[in-house]
Amino acid sequence: MTSEKSKILVVGGTGYLGRHVVAASARLGHPTFALVRDTAASDAARAALLKSFQDAGVTLVKGDLYDRASLVSAVKLADVVISTVGAPQIADQTRLIDAIKEAGNVKRFIPSEFGLDADRSGAVEPARSTFITTKAAVRRAAEAAGVPYTLVWTGYFFGYGLPGIGQVLAQSPPADTAVVLGGGDARVSFVDEGDIGTYTVLAADDPRAANRTLYVKPPANTLSHNELLALWETKTGRAFERVHIPEDAVLKQIQEARTPLDSILLSIWHAVHVRGEHEFEIDPSSGVDATELYPDVKYTTVDEYLNRLL
Repeated sequence: MTSEKSKILVVGGTGYLGRHVVAASARLGHPTFALVRDTAASDAARAALLKSFQDAGVTLVKGDLYDRASLVSAVKLADVVISTVGAPQIADQTRLIDAIKEAGNVKRFIPSEFGLDADRSGAVEPARSTFITTKAAVRRAAEAAGVPYTLVWTGYFFGYGLPGIGQVLAQSPPADTAVVLGGGDARVSFVDEGDIGTYTVLAADDPRAANRTLYVKPPANTLSHNELLALWETKTGRAFERVHIPEDAVLKQIQEARTPLDSILLSIWHAVHVRGEHEFEIDPSSGVDATELYPDVKYTTVDEYLNRLL
């Protein structure tokens, strides 16, 4: 007999990454619940998204991270709770942990991580206080509450790291000149958002990922900025001048960025491209490699994504 699929609740399921997690959960046959503040759509795009959830068999559950009663009621529906909330709500995931503890039925909690490793990153401000210290606090809260967890590390999302061919703050490929932070030789990992959803759901009730970090670091998608630009040059048949920005200039740009978001993105890029924070070996005592656990997943490659930009 096949075992019954775990019931999964996604908090933040209508967000940038959350919709991919919801879709993966439904596609992989899990009874799936999406916590939404309102089941009635406020605009056409949201209406289409909620309809796609329902068409896939997802149950919309009305509730709010800041409404304890509705949150506990939603949590009681699930075996696994996956959070994909955005930066402003990361610290408030302690409310979700409290609800999980009160409900008493959840077998696994996956907090909103999906980026720099909070326990190893040396990212500078403002990324440090926006992501690192808050995510670390949520980790400690889950541990203190005795809630079984899986942390998911991902590298750059394709949609953020690749449209500008690895250039920070760029939304399109370079025309003649490519901006490179540092020397451009630090190895960087990129992951398709749909694949993040798939790996996350596969790990949700996998005992091998319990109380460990799942590293989604596809080998074919780990390359330096210089290698990424060379790949794009090969595909387009055009060469680009590379303008290298030294670390002191990058740090100055972080301080003088036009917007808070630009400053956050620059500090993340600094951590990855200058500090080399994607370059590490996975400690088997605390982490597992997603591509080794699930070798049958045919992940999207950087090469394939770049072909879409041609």
